[in-house]
Amino acid sequence: MSSPKENAIIYADAQRCLGCHSCELACAVAHGGGHSLNEAVALNLPLQPRNTVIVADGVMMPMQCRQCEDAPCAHVCPTGACRQADGQVKIVEENCVGCKLCVMVCPFGVITVQADRHRDGDDPTNRGVALKCDLCESWRADTGNGDPACVAACPTKAIQLVNLEDYRKALIRARARELAHSHRHMPRAFS
Repeated sequence: MSSPKENAIIYADAQRCLGCHSCELACAVAHGGGHSLNEAVALNLPLQPRNTVIVADGVMMPMQCRQCEDAPCAHVCPTGACRQADGQVKIVEENCVGCKLCVMVCPFGVITVQADRHRDGDDPTNRGVALKCDLCESWRADTGNGDPACVAACPTKAIQLVNLEDYRKALIRARARELAHSHRHMPRAFS
């Protein structure tokens, strides 16, 4: 029996990040209900990114869900709304009651709870729903784009969608090349 595939992640290279916030804007538009940026602004619709660029010790760092393999949010969710599925940590919004337990345990602080904007005005609650990076699953399906919106929008390619199995293979090949190169220059006494 094979083990489940590791979750894909968004990798951010702080050395390349300009802090331009293009990733945030692209994320907000991708999750904006099918409206373009111009339409959302004209209709005064809220644009809420599921990522954020943080400045820490003078370094810009895009932050979003790390798609944890042993996700604390999935462990604490009383309704099962947070769960591992299809190579990522998902939130089934219909099951979310907005209790914020996921927000409290997220080690990266990247889960928010927002009032459901489609709720009835006479509703006795806010109908809060947890939101986090979903790797732009719906947006990618709708647009045919292979990368999440933040990856596609980054002008310096500081953000990448990483399949960890492919990453590990590339890392092994790179280290093997380094070893082979050093071996060629090694004195014969060690051969």
